[in-house]
Order: sequence, then C-alpha cells, then structure tokens
Amino acid sequence: MSVPEHTSHDHDVVIIGGGSAGIATAASLLKRRPGLDIAVLEPSGDHYYQPGWTMVGGGVFDVATTCRSTASVMPRHCHWYRQAATAVEPELRRVTLGNGDTLGYRRLVVAPGLVLDWDAIDGLSDTLGRNGVTSNYRYDLAPYTWSLVTGLSRGKALFSQPPMPIKCAGAPQKAMYLSADHWRREGCLENIEVSFHNAGAVLFGVPDYVPALQHYIDRYGIDVHFQERLVAVDGDNRVAHFLRNGDDGEQALERPFDLLHVVPPQRPPAFIAESGLGNADGWLELEPDTLRHARYDTIFGLGDVSATSNAKTMAAARKQAPVVAENLLASLDDLPLPAAYLGYGSCPLTVERGRIVLAEFGYGGQLQPTFPGWVNEGTRATRRAWWLKSKQLPWVYWHGMLKGHEWFARPAKRSAH
Repeated sequence: MSVPEHTSHDHDVVIIGGGSAGIATAASLLKRRPGLDIAVLEPSGDHYYQPGWTMVGGGVFDVATTCRSTASVMPRHCHWYRQAATAVEPELRRVTLGNGDTLGYRRLVVAPGLVLDWDAIDGLSDTLGRNGVTSNYRYDLAPYTWSLVTGLSRGKALFSQPPMPIKCAGAPQKAMYLSADHWRREGCLENIEVSFHNAGAVLFGVPDYVPALQHYIDRYGIDVHFQERLVAVDGDNRVAHFLRNGDDGEQALERPFDLLHVVPPQRPPAFIAESGLGNADGWLELEPDTLRHARYDTIFGLGDVSATSNAKTMAAARKQAPVVAENLLASLDDLPLPAAYLGYGSCPLTVERGRIVLAEFGYGGQLQPTFPGWVNEGTRATRRAWWLKSKQLPWVYWHGMLKGHEWFARPAKRSAH
C-alpha cells in the first residue's frame, strides 16, 4: 500500500492559533480586506472564553457559557486547518503541520498561546480534580473549585501562584478573594485559614493597585507568603510541598490543606525556539510597538506567546489584533507600518462578589484606563467594574472582538516610521 505524499498549499496569510488572538486578528484583517486568503491553524474543536473561568470558580457563571465550537467563531471565508503547527521555516515562508503537510505564506501571524505545564509540579496531574486540588485555569476544573468552596466550612485553603510569566497574573488572587468572600458571607471565614503562596516578591506588579488589594488581604485575614514556589502535591495525604527562596537559600516546606487552588508554571510552545523565532527563554521575539518579529519582516505575532512585557491577558490580545492587522496589510503593500501597540493589558481583579478592581496598564506599569475616573476609578474596587466584567465583557468578546469590531481598541499611531 503506497503512502500518500504530503500536500502543500499557499495562502496570503497563515495564522497559527485559533484562540482569542488568532480569531480576532483574522476578523480584523477581513474587515479591512475582505478578499484576503487567510488560513487558520487550530486543532481544537472547542473555543473558550477563558476570563469567565474565574467567575465559574466563584459560582457566578455556568461553565457551559464559556465554551462554543471553533466552527461557530471562525470567520467566514477563512481556511481552517484542524492541525497544530510543528515548525516554521522563516527563510522559506513555510509552516509544517502536525500531519506533515506544509503551508506557504506571504505573511505569518504567530498566536498559539502558551503551554500550561501541569507536570512541572510533581504529583499534580495525578490529583487534579480530586482530593481537594483544583484550578480555575482549566474548563473542567473550574466547577470543582466552586464545589470545594461551598463544601468547606473549616480547615486550610491554600492558593498558589507560580513564577512569571503567566497568563492573567491576577487570576490566582481572584480565586482566593471570591472564595474568601463566600466564606465571609456564610459566616465561616473565621474557621478557615486562607493563605496565598506567591513565587514572586510582590502582591501585584503595578504598585498603584496594591493598596486596594492589600485592603482585601487584611479584610479576609489572608496569610501571604512571598517567594514560595509549589513544587509537589501529595493529594492522598493532602500535603503541598513548597520551596521558599530566602537569604539562606531554598527551604523546603510542607503545608497541609483541605483545599488547594493551583496555578501551573507556564512556558512557550517548543516549536517557537526550535524554529528560531524565540528569545533566550523561548518566547516569541517581537518589536514591542509594531508586533512584527524582531528578525523576520514577514512574521507578526500576538497573544500569550509573545515576549513583549505586557500582561498576558485577553484584553491585551483585543488591543493587539488591530495593530497586527494594520501593520500586516501595510507590510503586504510595501508601506511603512502605521500602528503602535502601547502595551495595554487589563486585569479585572474580583475582590468580592459585586466589586472589582479594574487594573488597566501598559508598558512600564503606566496606567491606561479605558474610562475617565468619574465613570470608574480603576485603583479602587467598584460595582461598575463588576457590572462590566460580569455582564458586558462576555458579550463584547463573542459578538465584538471575535467579529472584527474594535470597540475601545483603535490602534495608536506610530510617532515615526
């Protein structure tokens, strides 16, 4: 029996990744140039609104509302390949797919997201979803978080945060605050020891938001441990193993738990480094303003895979997609790149049910509020920010961002070309 030869196709634009960043970019490109020949590589048949998983874990959203089929969000007239990219050959302008086929491109957009490395924590994969071990970073586990929270009335609740970079750096705290608020409302918070174990050295990377967060740390009586990294989980015995980085080196610690919310270490997909597209740590190396690759003029990128210093959030991808669309089309037309990304990221920090600290900032921690202070004061917990997160942003995502509508996302103009 003969083995069929691998096939090759050419497209104007190939987009690696059909998540938030990839779909939004495809939609923005087609809004500007409807006849563009675009291929999207995405192996998954499901598309998730991941910012909603925090709310699922807090008993606010039904998990089913955060998932739709990839077919339903794929822009019309795009060629969808249900394959992952395994290699890029920039000099040949060619992408290799998981089945061995290749795609040629005039321009490439790299937006595969990042890898959640559950196995980097010894014993974690074997106990996830049972023994009180959960994570809002997975669709199937976020409901278990809420089940654990509602079932706990006394004991020890641990919340961990791994070393940066991670997607949505506020999510580990969001899970903790919503859980503590529920226990406060149920009258059992005083019987639960809540602790936060952060591999970093600060509560939040942008100092302007720390006072509001510290207020809730104090309100809930949360015990905060900095520079503590979760390295192993013994689920059967309900013991978490940490390494504390101190002045005298690393110290091993064992902490018993009744509830353990874990955020796994995160890394870029291996093909980024293997294809010569990564920086020293393997993240996609881009020009921070244009989002064009630092060394290859025909490649652009965005989303969680990027080495740019912005926060890895869906809100960042919402701002990045129009920048990539405008600059990619200018590149095809041999014109100067006109659009600039200023590092915008947003992290709606759910500090209690009904109030959110809406952190919005760009490169260097510069505050970039969407609304004036009289509408929403971003450095304080407000009800308006909760209304935005719980009622408006999911609709904007499904019906705006993924459809090429760029509300509050108009690209800045580059000051010089």
